Amino acid sequence: MSDTQERWGIPGTYVFDLTLSRQGYAINKMCNSLKFDENREAFKADEEAYMERYGLSEEQKQAIRERDWLRLTQLGGNLFFFLKLGATLGYGLYTIGAQMRGESYEQFMSTRNVPGAT
Repeated sequence: MSDTQERWGIPGTYVFDLTLSRQGYAINKMCNSLKFDENREAFKADEEAYMERYGLSEEQKQAIRERDWLRLTQLGGNLFFFLKLGATLGYGLYTIGAQMRGESYEQFMSTRNVPGAT
């Protein structure tokens, strides 16, 4: 269990507190930059250079390379920021949620009350 989990007492949950906010600053800054079309194009053209531009750690870069949304959360990524990364790469909220829970998209959607959502 991480220090954050122990501090908040919520196993399996990563509370976006000041500690995680500081840890994930570079991730969130980079992801927020993807709100601009020219930045999305630059990221898609050369992900490595774009991540380097924002000073991401190797661990953060690896989580992005692997599209490991749960790991991004554990490293301080905030969902509201990394959804911009997901959208840039063609991943929607429900696809990200399924991966974070370790479920297939179909399994995840069977637990949602959102008929027809994608």
